Amino acid sequence: MKKTRRDFIKHTGLAGIAVGTAPIQSTFGEIISGTSPENKILFISPVDGDMLSEYDGIIKDNCLMTKVKISASSNSKLIINGNEAKFEDGAYQAVVRLKDYKNIIEVKDFSSGVKQSITVFWLKNIVNKYRLSIDDNIWLLKDLSNNAGKYKSIFENPYLSFLKQVHDTYGTKIHLNLFYQTEGFNLSQMTDKYKNEWKENAGWLRLSFHSLAEFPDRPYIHSGYDEVKKDCEMVKDQIRRFAGEELLGPVMTLHWGEATVEGCRALRDSGYTALAGYFSYDGPDTVSYYLDEEKRRHINNRFIWKDNQEGIIFSRLSLVINTLKYEEIIPYLDNLRSNSHKPAFADLMIHEQYFHPFYKNYQPDFRQKVLTSVKWAADNGYKPAFLSECLFS
Repeated sequence: MKKTRRDFIKHTGLAGIAVGTAPIQSTFGEIISGTSPENKILFISPVDGDMLSEYDGIIKDNCLMTKVKISASSNSKLIINGNEAKFEDGAYQAVVRLKDYKNIIEVKDFSSGVKQSITVFWLKNIVNKYRLSIDDNIWLLKDLSNNAGKYKSIFENPYLSFLKQVHDTYGTKIHLNLFYQTEGFNLSQMTDKYKNEWKENAGWLRLSFHSLAEFPDRPYIHSGYDEVKKDCEMVKDQIRRFAGEELLGPVMTLHWGEATVEGCRALRDSGYTALAGYFSYDGPDTVSYYLDEEKRRHINNRFIWKDNQEGIIFSRLSLVINTLKYEEIIPYLDNLRSNSHKPAFADLMIHEQYFHPFYKNYQPDFRQKVLTSVKWAADNGYKPAFLSECLFS
């Protein structure tokens, strides 16, 4: 890992972004083509693709009652999902009832005849859930293969042994994003001796594609569909071989989180329909795939958003653990939870390399940092869950 990437992670590792962020008025909902400026309808909140939780309203009769805010001309007479909108605080507003996972919000201006609609989602199972996500995994698999004649269990690997300790203590569900290769090893060399054991632990372990390798930096920032698809399927095929289909799922984090639309379509077509990242909006590296600044700001504020046009969900990580000193973790998480835009899902992330004493940037307190973060989640009422268990129903 080069110093440039270490500096990048330290700078953009979420330690401070979005905490205390003021609400933004996103304007990237679609406008009906052909409407004039004086009769256009613009959704202020929610916008197309928003994924809502009970933090966005009140649960009543198994429905989410949420407020819709619309920008329209002063002479408009708006009906939103059958409810008349009132003009308050500079916007037309009405409370609507969402009862399904996927919901249409339609507004009609009876003054102009203009109609507009957006699609939003109600995530009924996401509030107060968390996971531990770990990037850049490969060395644990090299060790398992090198010691296949010695280890009787995957948990004789010190790193996996620690992760099992985390799970056994707190019930944590853990997601590992994998490189295909590192110096002297690639996944085709990974032993399948432990396949049954991987499957037995699929209830709390996930494996997914991350990148071909650690270097070069930003490996897919300019890549087309075919390159990303090839690397992704290569990793997935090996996961199936040595661990089993049960370890796969629809969520992943791409190495450096930068990709073209075509690259993200390749991930989607390989089954990865939810992509995690930082979605920062300052500096050269935003870990935000192909999204522009407006969408990055929106996700930074809301944490989860779906690009309905591409069929891809984007989810913001809550904390990159290795970017903070041990004593900074609890204050950061406390601040995040107390913030008015706190995440419904606490997505805690770290990188494998910092676990290993032979790594040049080894963090001796890796275990303490992870255990402290996970214990905070448990102590604050968060329950273990894979992100996929919360995003698709």
